Amino acid sequence: MHLQERKKKAIKRLTRGIHPVYLMAENNFPPLPGFIPVKPCFYQDFNEIPEMHRTMCKRLYHLWILNSTTLAVNLIGCFAWMCGGGGATNFGMSIIWLILFTPCSYVCWFRPIYKAFKTDSSFNFMAFFFVFMAQVVISIIQTVGIPGWGVCGWLATITFFGTNIGSAVVMLIPTVMFTAVAVLSFIALTRVHNFYRGSGGSMSKAQEEWATGAWKNPHVQQAAQQAAVGAVQGAAHQQEYSSAPDYDYNYDNQM
Repeated sequence: MHLQERKKKAIKRLTRGIHPVYLMAENNFPPLPGFIPVKPCFYQDFNEIPEMHRTMCKRLYHLWILNSTTLAVNLIGCFAWMCGGGGATNFGMSIIWLILFTPCSYVCWFRPIYKAFKTDSSFNFMAFFFVFMAQVVISIIQTVGIPGWGVCGWLATITFFGTNIGSAVVMLIPTVMFTAVAVLSFIALTRVHNFYRGSGGSMSKAQEEWATGAWKNPHVQQAAQQAAVGAVQGAAHQQEYSSAPDYDYNYDNQM
């Protein structure tokens, strides 16, 4: 029992200085209930982001949550639009917006900026800028609210007040949320761009990373994880053996 306790304490002491990414490699996002057969697809831990970038990365994550929530509220607004006599096309399109753009926005622009802040990768910064500029344009279109596009923007909401005031009031909620997403997205794009330019990033640096393959190296990451875990286990076993009592039996005296 004493050896087991010493072993646990040794492992805890040795792993205290190792970064969590090496100790918890299992995917944890999105957090799904255990009864669902689908498992999380990504590993996400803001503690692995350098402290100077962590706040900005969290704000972009909150922006993604706001965007996804807005698409869900837009679904309700389009349902009220349909119930008020606006037709089923917008409601059907709102379902597509929610199902398609919620995971795509996470994969296409949040994951690149997450990796960019984590590894200071110019390639991932460029990927974020390219996709997020499209996200800003889409947010502006959603704010405008072209009828038939499945979004409750200002144009669709204001024109529907003459048809059904109750439905238009419900539509006004996602309209305001789309406006907030568009404004915050533009601010976020500007701030990330200013930070990237101020840190010495450039297109040539991103091209160099692409040419050398430095923007992704899963084999190196896996080897580092295995080496860290192996070092912990090896040191723990070594300490266990060194702490075990060494009995020196003298068989000649016993005989």
